[in-house]
Amino acid sequence: MMQFSLFVAALVAAAPVFAAPTTLRASHQFPGGRGDARDEMVQIIAREAKAANVDLDVQVYPGASLFKPNEQWNALVNGQLDISSFPLDYASGKVRAFGATLMPGLVRSHDRAQRMNDSPFMKDIKTQIDKAGVVVLADAWLAGAVASKRACIRKPDDIKGLKIRSAGPTFASMWQAAGASIVSVPSNEVYNALQTGVADATDTSSGSFVSFRIYEQVKCLTAPGDNALWFMYEPVLMSKKSFNRLNKKQQEVLMQAGKKSHDFFASKAKGLDDQMVKVFKEHNVEVVTLTSQEYDEWVKVAQKSSYAEFAKEVPNGKKLIDEALSVK
Repeated sequence: MMQFSLFVAALVAAAPVFAAPTTLRASHQFPGGRGDARDEMVQIIAREAKAANVDLDVQVYPGASLFKPNEQWNALVNGQLDISSFPLDYASGKVRAFGATLMPGLVRSHDRAQRMNDSPFMKDIKTQIDKAGVVVLADAWLAGAVASKRACIRKPDDIKGLKIRSAGPTFASMWQAAGASIVSVPSNEVYNALQTGVADATDTSSGSFVSFRIYEQVKCLTAPGDNALWFMYEPVLMSKKSFNRLNKKQQEVLMQAGKKSHDFFASKAKGLDDQMVKVFKEHNVEVVTLTSQEYDEWVKVAQKSSYAEFAKEVPNGKKLIDEALSVK
């Protein structure tokens, strides 16, 4: 009997040990399965992780089904959530510097947005992200627009008296300075705000304008064109606590997947604007773009409001604005 027991023990010891794969949870607020490029960025990372055969499984929860939009940053910092994609500006209440990643007139074009990624400006922003306990897997800059249920918004006078939903505090500051009142809701609640009259107008990214079907609620869209006032940094982020729990091979796979995700988005970014314009025109929404002169008028309002407040209230705020504006 003793010999048999030893024989069984030897067999068990020799048998390969199959560890359960590490499962990561990825959450974002955007619709899944509707072709939203931000959802696809996260899905690319999930697919690449699985295909690499390093015992890594990323489960994606779209449509704010796991965490509400404004809860995601804290969840990443605390390690309750592993991966997410959201506007970094959503966390500007926690890290004031992040407000610079959604600042009127800092980026202006998609080519410039790509050059921003390797600039001292983004180096400073990423230092803050890292210090908070979060890892950047993929960069993404989205252009955006402003749309109204009433007339087209081209000049500062056009927004006077409107209730506008604003994506972040720096734009809210500029809209207010031009005479609007601010409605605070995340992008996945904009449709209802416009439908119920809580808001008359909204700014948001080109991707969100389409995936949240805002064309059903507005009369005129001011698209990015050559003079995009609205650009936003919306990376794919990972909790450092979660990242550090992975082995080196798994970490490398995620970083490589992040690069693939970044490249995918960079190739699609301009197309999101074109798609938005096409869809809005198909739904009989008037589409306009800013002239250089109109753009400059808005920047003057921003300099006296958003820029001045940011420089005054945020440590190194002026330095961040100057670094962004110095990108050629």
